Amino acid sequence: MHFVYLIVTKKEHKLISYVGYTNNLKKRLNLHNSSKGAKFTRGRKWKLIYFKKFKSKNIALKEEFKLKKNYNFRKRIKENYTKNENIYSITI
Repeated sequence: MHFVYLIVTKKEHKLISYVGYTNNLKKRLNLHNSSKGAKFTRGRKWKLIYFKKFKSKNIALKEEFKLKKNYNFRKRIKENYTKNENIYSITI
């Protein structure tokens, strides 16, 4: 299985998001949080707030590109997370 995911971190009372693709969510999130993931994510603590599973790597990569460009959808996901922050949690 292949995953497209959205992680967030807080910076100066603002949520910053990062969209990525992986075939192992738990390992990838650990890499981001141990500063061994993408350069943009280094030095911050990230929370997984959205992911979607795909059977094909090709489809997952296309969906990752769409999510990266769809700022309105990302904004809605972040707003939903902010409203439900105390109960909203994805455990891997």
